[in-house]
Order: sequence, then C-alpha cells, then structure tokens
Amino acid sequence: MNEIILMSDPTVAAIPVAECGERLVDVREDGRLLVDTRNQDPADAFAHLREGVLERLASAQALLPRGLRLLFVEGYRPPSLQRAYFEEYAGRLRALHPDWSADRIHSAASRYVSPPGIAPHSAGAAVDLTLADADGRELDLGTRMNADPEESDGACYTHAPGISAEARANRELLGSVLTGAGLVNYPTEWCSQSSLCVQA
Repeated sequence: MNEIILMSDPTVAAIPVAECGERLVDVREDGRLLVDTRNQDPADAFAHLREGVLERLASAQALLPRGLRLLFVEGYRPPSLQRAYFEEYAGRLRALHPDWSADRIHSAASRYVSPPGIAPHSAGAAVDLTLADADGRELDLGTRMNADPEESDGACYTHAPGISAEARANRELLGSVLTGAGLVNYPTEWCSQSSLCVQA
C-alpha cells in the first residue's frame, strides 16, 4: 500500500480551517440520493451537507451505471458528536494497547475517526456512503459500512488486499465516480469522502 497521511498528521492539522459561507442543506429534502438512517441523530444533523458537496454527489451518481445508486449514510456531525466518536474509539484502542503512548493512540484513532478539531464531517464537508442497487440493497464492498481497522483486519482500507473481486470492482467504481465529481477518499475508509474544495 502507498503511504497514507492520516488526519492526525501535523501537516494536516496546520492547514487553517475557515468558514466558506456555503449553506448546509438537508439531503432528504433534495431527494436525489437514497438516504439510510442508521446514523440518524436526535437533531437530524446526519442528513446535512454543504450545498457544493451535495452537488458533487449528484454529479457522481449521474456517472453510475444504470440501476446503481449512491446510498448516503452520514454527513454533518456536530463537534460534540465527533469528539464522542473519537474518544470512544481512542478508548477502545487504549484498552487493546495499554502500552501505547498517548500520541500513538491519537494517531491510530485518526485512521478511523478524524480528530475533532479538524474533522471534515463537523464542517458538513465529508460524507459516509456506499453503493446500492435500484431497490436500495447495499452492494458488497468487502466490509460492513464503517468497519474499523481492528474489526476488519485492515480490510476497511480502500486499497486493502484480500477482498473479493466483486468488492474490489465496487470500490473502484465508487471511487472513480466520486473522484470524477471532485471528491477525495480518506484511504483508511472506503466509505468516507470529503470535498476537495478548500477556502484559504
């Protein structure tokens, strides 16, 4: 596998985060994407994205072969929820690896959950999604949606070896349409995409 730069890398953390002014929209009201509610939160924040990200997803969906759809699972996360996700996973890693330093735990946790201060989900600029057929049934992408590295033995990494040919083809299709629409994959999670647009 190629070297992966994690969200915890100091060069990533050094990039200033600035409000771009683009509004958050509810993907359910738009109606162009299939929406799964497995990560629905009490405030329905999960269903919101920056308008430009939704437009990129609609463009990506138009590139899919007939009979396939993008299945939207989660977009915006309030900072408190992002922090809770990160701390919960870091806690699991601490329990599994009591000999690891705090820095190593932080870095390892960022393979699966972005650190709260720089998380694209907390800006409405990231989305977790998968592929589905016309009836909304998920396609095989090699792991369950949002599998972590420990659970999947690393198969959640986008270019992980050892997954089936069907899962590999589905990952390649998902990646190609999303990249073609201006999104970028976080390589430790085949299901996670972020907007390429950054405002300085």
